[in-house]
Amino acid sequence: MFHHRSTMKIGTDAILLSRWVEVNADDEVLDIGTGCGLIPLMLSQKGIKNADAVEIDGDSCEEAAQNFRNSAWNSRLFAIHADIKSYSETCGKKYDLIVSNPPFFFGDNVPQKAKKGLARHTNTLSYNDLLSSVKRMLKPNGRFALVLPALEARTFLKEAENQGFYLKKEMKIVPIEGKEPNRINMQLVVNQVDRAESETFVLRYADHSFTKEYKDFLKDFYLD
Repeated sequence: MFHHRSTMKIGTDAILLSRWVEVNADDEVLDIGTGCGLIPLMLSQKGIKNADAVEIDGDSCEEAAQNFRNSAWNSRLFAIHADIKSYSETCGKKYDLIVSNPPFFFGDNVPQKAKKGLARHTNTLSYNDLLSSVKRMLKPNGRFALVLPALEARTFLKEAENQGFYLKKEMKIVPIEGKEPNRINMQLVVNQVDRAESETFVLRYADHSFTKEYKDFLKDFYLD
């Protein structure tokens, strides 16, 4: 799989989100900000009907399309070069599952490279715009899954509640045992939830080796 031209390289955030999110065989999926296309490829391996992958950066979109063509699921994966705000207003489609590894930098905390800024800074896609786009395209019983840093997740959830989303489940990701979670996988729905399911997942032991939990969780996706 190629990721050299993409603003979003293959990374732990996207891998864990893709493995964690639940899918159904008849799911029509949208990935917002697909980068090199990793999330649709992993979800296809788990079993979905099809996936549209929207990406604002041209080089990333071309690379995602190449990765899709080279995959076993090339007939059901589609890379779309577009801004998600415009796409949501014109596509006329509704999705069972929308997934995203979205921008999260705020204010002056902008990456040095402009292209990486597209992928990582909320100036290009605010939480409000992201949620509005998702709500426009999500089926009534659909799910929205995303990953964010733990601190930003709190801000995002407040914004989501204002737009009528409810947290259904979350995975708090701990980088090293004994540390606080630094990432959170979240699944949101538009139907009210009495109480969200919550779990904690530890990536590495204190000696920085991967936990058994991590290895078992991803064994179907890694060669080693």
